[in-house]
Amino acid sequence: MSAESPWFRPLGLFLAAAGSILFSTRSILIKLAYEYHVDPVTFLTLRMVFSLPFFLAAAFWAQKNRRVAAADASQAGAPGSAIGVRDVWSIIGLGLLGYYFASYVDFVALQYISAALARLILFLNPTITLIVMALFFSRRIVGREVAAMLACYAGIALCLLHDVQLSHSAADTALGSFLSFTSAFCYALYLIFSNKLIARIGSMAFTAYAMTVSSVAVIVHFLLTHSLSALRLPWQVYAYGACMALLCTVLPVFMVSEANRRIGPAHVGILSSTGPVATLVMGMLILNETISVAQVAGMLLVLIGVWFISQKPRSA
Repeated sequence: MSAESPWFRPLGLFLAAAGSILFSTRSILIKLAYEYHVDPVTFLTLRMVFSLPFFLAAAFWAQKNRRVAAADASQAGAPGSAIGVRDVWSIIGLGLLGYYFASYVDFVALQYISAALARLILFLNPTITLIVMALFFSRRIVGREVAAMLACYAGIALCLLHDVQLSHSAADTALGSFLSFTSAFCYALYLIFSNKLIARIGSMAFTAYAMTVSSVAVIVHFLLTHSLSALRLPWQVYAYGACMALLCTVLPVFMVSEANRRIGPAHVGILSSTGPVATLVMGMLILNETISVAQVAGMLLVLIGVWFISQKPRSA
């Protein structure tokens, strides 16, 4: 689909929102798995082991298409678009930052705070994205985005107030919140710095390569810190791991990468506001978490912010 297509931007908006919701579902699955006393590294390893075959297949397919395109370009006398050494190191660095380290600290944070609170803190990544781009990339923040951010963060403030009032340990809440913020910061940097590389080598290829790097890193982490006996787990844990691999990792990773190509990291970051809303609802339905009037008001404000940011800019 070309950038001139009327569906190019709306599809990008949909992919960003849907991918965020699927990503947020992982918080629920992690909390369910923790009921069986599995540690974060082991469960993260299960997620990556189940995901790795899909990413290897996607990487093979992307590399095959790249070779075909390079051969066609060579026959036509056009310059090729081979991945250079600098690109390889960029992919490795972004894979380690955005999907290994960010995921690891997110899994650890969920040992200390609720799924809803973790998702709400991770929503800070659009603010980080916009501020970093404005400070270092001359990215102008338009009025519509300011209004959307104000509405979204007013909603988040209401939801955070509810969770803080229900917390039983201030120290655990502070530690978990710090880890979630660290995860959000790393993922925001990933969105920013992967944008140009995605545009050059394609979202499918970049995502497959970066996630393969991340999966290998997680497996190595597990082998260095755990024995294989740690994998003696109830079948429910493996079921949660497989479900999270397919529905909360493979699909949303490709969806968000494609959305990043279509609408840019700033809009992807703001549309991630749909994730915390989905987590609040799923937390109530699946984890029996309560939703207060403040949380409902907060969700409405977040949805209003998403609606504003989703509107296509009018031509001058």
